[in-house]
This record gives sequence, C-alpha cells and structure tokens, in this order.
Amino acid sequence: MSQQQISLPAKLINGGIAGIVGVTCVFPIDLAKTRLQNQRQGQQVYKSMMDCLVKTVRSEGYFGMYRGAAVNLTLVTPEKAIKLAANDFFRHHLAKDGKGLTVFKEMLSGCGAGLCQVVITTPMEMLKIQLQDAGRLAAQQRKPGMMSPTKLAATNAVLSRSYNVAPVAPGPRAVSATQIARELLHTHGIQGLYKGLGATVMRDVPFSIIYFPLFANLNRLGKPSPEASSPFYWAFLSGCVAGSTAAVAVNPCDVVKTRLQSLNKGASEETYSGVVDCVSKIMRNEGPSAFLKGACCRALVIAPLFGIAQVMYFVGVGEYILENSPLSLLS
Repeated sequence: MSQQQISLPAKLINGGIAGIVGVTCVFPIDLAKTRLQNQRQGQQVYKSMMDCLVKTVRSEGYFGMYRGAAVNLTLVTPEKAIKLAANDFFRHHLAKDGKGLTVFKEMLSGCGAGLCQVVITTPMEMLKIQLQDAGRLAAQQRKPGMMSPTKLAATNAVLSRSYNVAPVAPGPRAVSATQIARELLHTHGIQGLYKGLGATVMRDVPFSIIYFPLFANLNRLGKPSPEASSPFYWAFLSGCVAGSTAAVAVNPCDVVKTRLQSLNKGASEETYSGVVDCVSKIMRNEGPSAFLKGACCRALVIAPLFGIAQVMYFVGVGEYILENSPLSLLS
C-alpha cells in the first residue's frame, strides 16, 4: 500500500461499509460492555455479559439491545473511514524508496490515525453511551432499596427529565440522540459533545499504535510472497487478533472514558471532574479490577469489527464501486 498511489475516496468507502457491517453484527455486545463498565460495587444489576443481554431482552425487548445503534451507524462511517484512510495516508507518506516501514513508523502512522478519528469518535461515543446506559439506570431504580426516580432526578442536572418523568414511571422514556445533542448544545455548547475528549484520546491513540503495527506484521505472515496479498481469511484473523489485543490493552482508558461521558448517574454513583479524579476515585472505591470491567465484551466487539473491516478494506469494495459507477470522477 505504501508503494502505490492510494485512492482516498475508495478507502473512505471501504471504511464506511466495514463500519456499518461490523457495528450491526456486534452492537448488542457493545451495549453490554457500556452497562457493565458503569456498574459500581454493591449496585450491580448485571452479573455478566450474557446476564445483561438476557435481562435487556426481557425488560426492553429485542431491539433494546440496539439502543443507541442509530447514532453509531450514522457516525461509524466517517469514524472508521477516517481511521483506516488516515493510517494508509500516513504509511504512504512515511515510506521511502519502496522500503517497508519500520515498527516505529508503523506506530507513528497509527498514532496519527488515532488522533484524526477522535473528531468523530468523541461525540459519537458521548451520544451512544447516554442511550445505551438508560436501561441500566431504569433497572437500578426498580431494585429494592434504590433511590426513587424523583430523588434521582434531582442529582442529574443534564438530561434527567428525559429519563425520569414521574415517580411512578417504570422505566426511561424514549429519547433520541437528536434530543440529547440538542440539549447538550443548548446547555454546554459544542464542548458538551466533546466531554471526555482527553480520555478518548488516551484510549484511541494507544489503541491505534498497538493495532496497526500488530495487524500489518500478522497479515504479512500470511502472504505467500512479498508481492502477493494475504488470503481474505488471514486478513480477517489478523484483524481479530490485533483488534482484541489492542482492545484489552487500553480497556482501563475505555472504562474512564465511559464513566466520564455518562451524564446520568444512578443512586449514590459519584461524579468525576476529570481523568485524574476519575482514576483516583475508581481505584479508591472499587480497586484495580474495576479497570478491567467489560474487557471481555470489548474484545468480543473489536475482534470481529476490525476483522470485517480489514476484509472489506483489502477486498477493495470501494475501488470496485468507484470503477463501475459515476463516482469514478472522484478517484
């Protein structure tokens, strides 16, 4: 890739299609990850990923597992497209004289890709988390001994009226990402959508630094010759292994990001003023093991997501579309 001219529109199409297909397949697991990461000791609603999915289906129906999927499907196209295309762009310009990239340059390319994607990732995650976590808050309110919805509403200045409309409400009222975005823009301005930006950078930059070099080297092992491409199944497996490894490695940062971006809190759940405050309170109140919450779910989400992404990317769906449609003028 670094030795030939890259087609940015094709890479954007590949990344977008890969993101849509991947998110559709693994979104329920991502929802379980968010809810497990937001649980505090002594207030657990869900025991495991499967327990979370089963209880979600029972209380919210099948489509409850896809709460927040609309905003993710809308924004994952530019997010994945920027991430994958930016990595190719930096690899292309860091390569010299047709030589392969060193591991350091591969890591540098990944770092650049991670920095580029947070422009889309941060507001996408911000909106998605509010929608995903609403069911957990409703389930917690229904547990005996928990704070009533009326008292809970008083502790949440932002968006609480969207989730708690009356003391007798059995669960959260349906709320859309558009409503949440409008409320955030009205109360906090554009920075409201970028709450947790620092934690997102702390998660996505190390993830890309680990993922892209690891994938490139694993994928290289499957090539029958230096000039040939690896089989599609090898690209898929390489994406799965590299994605799950990077996901587990940065899971502590993902826990911090999820906690910071959760605007609504349950009974007796603490608030955080920033990354350092969040880390110290989690360590003090829940111990080091809290930083691994949702790690299994995150690995199960990222592995097929990036496996599918790499297959779409290297099969060249975007190139085919551009060559066989009026969109060829863009390339």
